[in-house]
Amino acid sequence: MMILCGQSNPAWHMMAGAYKWNPECFDDKRVGLLLGPSYFKKQALRPWMPYALDNDAFTLREKWSEAEWIRMLEWAMLQREKPMWVLVPDVVADRQATLARWRLYAPTAAARRWPLAFAVQDGMTPKDVPPEAALIFVGGSTEWKWRTVEMWADKFPRVHVGRVNAIEKVWFCEDLGVESIDGTGWFRDPQREDKLPMLLEWMENRRPIETRSLSLT
Repeated sequence: MMILCGQSNPAWHMMAGAYKWNPECFDDKRVGLLLGPSYFKKQALRPWMPYALDNDAFTLREKWSEAEWIRMLEWAMLQREKPMWVLVPDVVADRQATLARWRLYAPTAAARRWPLAFAVQDGMTPKDVPPEAALIFVGGSTEWKWRTVEMWADKFPRVHVGRVNAIEKVWFCEDLGVESIDGTGWFRDPQREDKLPMLLEWMENRRPIETRSLSLT
């Protein structure tokens, strides 16, 4: 499993080089970037740091800008390093609005020929997932996300879980076999014992006893 973060500080770059699932495989990374319209301009891409494109629907909410999202896509088209996937715009916790945005914006993203991620929201079932979606991005409200994440991981081969900021949830997602997670909380007061030090233990596969056989549902 990979953890994506909107950070470019030295610690994150060090982790990108130091930790891999398979030390013999350069592309088998544990660490990557999740870039959205509000952050991509601040980030210089490096070949050792894979990245995916967010849409900032959760961060910006009503301030979300179609123009800024398209500007990010155009920027990524010019980069040597291409994104692992692009998250089609959604509306947090709103099933109908998210489906409408998929119909509106998926063709724009698909024209770039990158894998498309579909953000599942409160009230959705696997039948709502468009056939063109290459990856499920588990979003929605916090309570709904953790109540349904096991279902998404069971039904789909490629799953990303958003807003994972506690170490027990990192291990839980790994146990489910999800492909990747993201979280912004790891670099808030990173010296706290439950922040970067615990994340480093996960990267080294040193599992705390209390996270074994964990269920969050």
